Amino acid sequence: MRQIIAMGGGGFSMEPENFLLDQYILSQAKKEYPKVCFVPTASGDQDNYVERFYKAFNTVKCKPSHLSLFEPNFIDLEEYILEQDIIYVGGGNTRNMLLLWKEWGLDKVLKRAYESGIILSGLSAGSICWFEQGLTDPLNAPLLKLDCLGFLKGSNCPHYDGENKRRPSYHNLISTGEMLEGYAVDDGVALHFINNSLFKTVSSRPKAKAYFVNNKEGEIIETDMKTIYLGDL
Repeated sequence: MRQIIAMGGGGFSMEPENFLLDQYILSQAKKEYPKVCFVPTASGDQDNYVERFYKAFNTVKCKPSHLSLFEPNFIDLEEYILEQDIIYVGGGNTRNMLLLWKEWGLDKVLKRAYESGIILSGLSAGSICWFEQGLTDPLNAPLLKLDCLGFLKGSNCPHYDGENKRRPSYHNLISTGEMLEGYAVDDGVALHFINNSLFKTVSSRPKAKAYFVNNKEGEIIETDMKTIYLGDL
């Protein structure tokens, strides 16, 4: 079973007092102590980001580790990745992350991990990377389309309710045909895909939502998706 859990925002780095999304990801491994590997490439392997990951995940039942490409902490990259149960990709600069992954061959290793049943997850850059295209925001530049790994069909726009330029930019790029139709996701919401199909949409915030956005005869259609608030479970 191939699984991807893509968060528009949230998790330990955005909601340190709210572990609902991270706990949901861990529970999908169906193991008492799943191995979860944090990949902070998009942040430049920022020390503080890695420390916050360990601080959060050391409080729950799992075996946390991280992957550094800036100061390599592995001998065999493929072996290191394929021994994990969950890959958790952090946020940051998506373009730089993907370029570095390709240089190391990590993009191909992650595809093998996905096909072998290792759960792929992440937020922001760690969400859009799994789709064909994503809406990214370079520093001091307009939002733009970025071609990504393509494990999942369509496009993805995170932080849909958290950054006011996201919705109009996403609508415009889809309406002009520059971007494929796809999923717009609020902070605190995760899309759970199983075998390339959307299985469930969950949230750590009661009113947060996800939407499917497409262009129908020149008109942008934004369809609300049923979102399950994890706090009610």
